[in-house]
Amino acid sequence: MAFLSDRLARIKPSPTIAMTTRAAELRAEGRDIIGLSAGEPDFDTPENIRQAAKAAIDAGQTRYTAVDGTPSLKKAICGKFKRENALDYEPSQITVGTGGKQILFNALMATLNDGDEVIVPAPYWVSYPDMVLLAGGTPVFVECTLEQGFRLTAEALEAAITPRTKWLILNSPSNPSGAAYDHDQMKALTDVLLRHPNVWVLTDDIYEHLVFDGFQFVTPAQVEPKLKDRVLTMNGVSKAYAMTGWRIGYGAAPAPLVKAMAKLQSQSTSNPCSISQYAAEAALNGPQDYIDESREAFQRRRDLVVAGLNDCPGIECPTPQGAFYVYPSIKGLIGKTSAGGTALTDDQAFANALLEETGVAVVFGAAFGLSPHFRVSYATSDDQLTEAVARIRKFCEGCN
Repeated sequence: MAFLSDRLARIKPSPTIAMTTRAAELRAEGRDIIGLSAGEPDFDTPENIRQAAKAAIDAGQTRYTAVDGTPSLKKAICGKFKRENALDYEPSQITVGTGGKQILFNALMATLNDGDEVIVPAPYWVSYPDMVLLAGGTPVFVECTLEQGFRLTAEALEAAITPRTKWLILNSPSNPSGAAYDHDQMKALTDVLLRHPNVWVLTDDIYEHLVFDGFQFVTPAQVEPKLKDRVLTMNGVSKAYAMTGWRIGYGAAPAPLVKAMAKLQSQSTSNPCSISQYAAEAALNGPQDYIDESREAFQRRRDLVVAGLNDCPGIECPTPQGAFYVYPSIKGLIGKTSAGGTALTDDQAFANALLEETGVAVVFGAAFGLSPHFRVSYATSDDQLTEAVARIRKFCEGCN
């Protein structure tokens, strides 16, 4: 009898973490490495949030809380949805987890039976398919190409739905592409979903506040209120408030689903960190100036990276609407050989050669389900990005 679970064989380690780990190993060896693989803001958590955490510690708020969030944090989350998304929720419809990833994981584990299908537009965040597989479901991938703006179309969604479809996972703005859906594009999708009452929507809005050029963010339940009773709207404080390490995500959904997710969480992690919950409450209820300041910095960095990569031979880099990623095509480099002698047979070979030969760490496109591309996270300093782009350009110029 095998010791390890069969279900563990369904999934693979995170490719983004693997690339970040390899970059760290090379850095430890004394190599000059520029890491563009991790999806993490490089800014400090705002001062008012840090002070709220310190105050919570001093006040002795260090004990267990309710399994899926304190009443005061749930109230703050209801206020956020009302204020920013015109969505009305009660605390019984709110769940708080140890990061947005746990909200997604809990929802899929609590609802999927063997063979249930989950539509996953590609390119996708690397964890979606593995979460579905771990829960016994079947991910159904729908390619959304560069020519489509990396967005799912109504026609493609309609074609992917079957009697076994239980969820559509929708991430806007997207990791890895930065693509986002405007009101009309989202309405086209919700119109399809109205015709299929068996399909629920799991919307990952974690990059909601990182949108550029005046883009107006929308979420499915906001665009089509008739869908609200089968939508789980996930969000969190990690990206908007530079709180990745605090590990607080939250979701809004019908109360029966929230109750089922709490049941699962009660037997896994139990409550999220009490101090982090009070910090998240301060983030949602406090001044929001930081969001505009970080958005301005990220837009400047986006423009720097897009312009620089489009100057590289063999690379085509579209301009994303949000998040802090670009997802360039390297179609023009496939089949060539790097100056270091690596055959660029696919985007993984490209990413590995780029790291080994130039010290720039990116993530290959196959990890996100769409090739030949690579993902750059521009959540680092302007100086680092300028140097990284220069190295990538030199690498591309050396390919033949």
